[in-house]
Amino acid sequence: MKQNKYNPNFHTGLFSNRISIVEMVDAEDELGNQIEEEKEFIKAWAMIKTLKGSEYLKAAAVRAEKIYRFIIHYTPGITNKMIVKYDNRTFDIIEPPTNDDEMDRTLTIIAKERL
Repeated sequence: MKQNKYNPNFHTGLFSNRISIVEMVDAEDELGNQIEEEKEFIKAWAMIKTLKGSEYLKAAAVRAEKIYRFIIHYTPGITNKMIVKYDNRTFDIIEPPTNDDEMDRTLTIIAKERL
């Protein structure tokens, strides 16, 4: 594919949901106690898709879990120790993010909603 050719599977209209990737960092409160604090790593536009049981077998075994797939533009440095915030909801990243097709274009994040 030519570099500047339009790709209907990758246009910005598909990435319509604003998410925040947050990491937990150690900090001190005013009394000198160690606490964990949220620090925003990046804000990104994402496609959000729910997973079917055939796509994620663990989700099919436990119906109480809500598993989502967030697809964002490629951003290095995101780990499975971070969390995703979207629409006043919190999601734990349960697998290391995947660089789709190893092309450094999109990143797929599999996350479980905290209930």
